[in-house]
Amino acid sequence: MFDHVKFGVSDYAASKAFSLRALEPLGVTVVTEWPPNGVELSQPMGKLSLCLYQTDERPAHLHLAFTAGNSQQVDAFYRAALGAGGTDHGAPGLRPHYHSNYYAAFVIGPDGHKVEAVCHEPEA
Repeated sequence: MFDHVKFGVSDYAASKAFSLRALEPLGVTVVTEWPPNGVELSQPMGKLSLCLYQTDERPAHLHLAFTAGNSQQVDAFYRAALGAGGTDHGAPGLRPHYHSNYYAAFVIGPDGHKVEAVCHEPEA
């Protein structure tokens, strides 16, 4: 549905480092970086990109959900995000109130944005 998601951050270096470390288990890497403080991130062969840029503006908090291929990737995302300085906002697990196979984890990033990794596939 989306081509890209772009949002401003108050500390570009911290947000870039958090995003790269937290999303690394999902295969997210830097696609391009532009001066002075902007970066585009994407999954391999991904059509959706996440763009971060430095700003002094105070936008509303966002909820960003990234697709994971399996529950192990969700678990790895959660550990990596906490290790990168994220704050727990929902440990990995099934969320049957969304649907029976909704396996997700939630963290809060450096600017208060909620970041989620979710797998919709049943466990094999």
